[in-house]
Amino acid sequence: MWNRIAAIIRKEFIQTLKDPRSLALLVGPPIIQLILFGYAVNLDVERARLGWMDADRTPESRELGDAFRNSRYFALTATPESEREIRELLDRGAVDAVVRLLPGFGRDVMRGNTAGVQILVDGTNSNTASIVSSYATQIVASYAAAVGAARPKAPPPPALGPPIPAVVSILTAEDRVWFNPDLRSRVYFVPGVIVNIIALVTIMLTAMSIVREKELGTMEQLMVTPVRPFELMMGKLLPFALIGILELAFIVIAALAVFRIPLRGSIPLLTLCSLLFLLTTLGVGLSISTLSRTQQQAMMLSFFFFMPAMLLSGFAFPIRNMPPAVQLVTYLNPLRYFMQIARDLFLKGVGAAALWREIAALGLVGLAVFVLSALRFHKKLD
Repeated sequence: MWNRIAAIIRKEFIQTLKDPRSLALLVGPPIIQLILFGYAVNLDVERARLGWMDADRTPESRELGDAFRNSRYFALTATPESEREIRELLDRGAVDAVVRLLPGFGRDVMRGNTAGVQILVDGTNSNTASIVSSYATQIVASYAAAVGAARPKAPPPPALGPPIPAVVSILTAEDRVWFNPDLRSRVYFVPGVIVNIIALVTIMLTAMSIVREKELGTMEQLMVTPVRPFELMMGKLLPFALIGILELAFIVIAALAVFRIPLRGSIPLLTLCSLLFLLTTLGVGLSISTLSRTQQQAMMLSFFFFMPAMLLSGFAFPIRNMPPAVQLVTYLNPLRYFMQIARDLFLKGVGAAALWREIAALGLVGLAVFVLSALRFHKKLD
């Protein structure tokens, strides 16, 4: 039996390496996704374009302006002089935000009155708008705190009776970000690329490999040989399981060496979870092969499964923000569990004790999908 399986594996590797489509799937998705999510797709907001309108022109307003200019989050790119110019800048997308100071700002600051600062933000991109607004608010709050600390304290009123003990309470808040201190988006995205690449490559290669036998008319030739359906299935799946592990090693090395993504968890545990995940992807590939007659159909059905599964995995959009009905559907999505496992292993360095629920769910879903797909594949061959 093992000799027959080894012969099919050897045949499969030769066919895959000679097929231009299969080679493109092996090389294209890893490189493209790593470049996109490692360099191009960047949700970090640094050096946001800022418009500055100072209608007060006092030392206090210039001091606040210097606070914005010296911040690494903003770059002063425009100085509008009227509301019409502000509207034109925002309409053209020339700036991400405009800070506007009205006459009397400096006077109110010196008198200790409430001084208003108007921050106009381009809300076309809600993510960028919320981050820019938060940065601007923090700078204004820091300036207000500095002004309040520098202002001389008024003398206490004369005591009219015996002194009353005072309780002084000083509260300070300090932020500390765990797991991703620099808040870099690539640290969040690149571990998820592992899930996407393994899923896409193994599903499409498995489906197209079996369908290719149908197109070439060699499936009937294989069936008249002593090779049994189980041996044929294993000979077809094992090469792509090995390819999935090699893709995993390639992405992990690229994440560590090129993108400087931390890997705080266990590599053996990541490998074990990848093998569990491969049960699902190889099973889906088997199912697609039984539904397709041509390689084009197999490719389209693979994308039809992969795109919704990727969108509902939490890769780019938090699952908790989805409608309740959609959240229930995600429990059937194996990419959801492996996505959580990969990110927690890379960023948090947790062990199996913290991930046992995700690992158990991934194993159950993967085993169910693989068994059902294998039974359907066996029935088709019979």
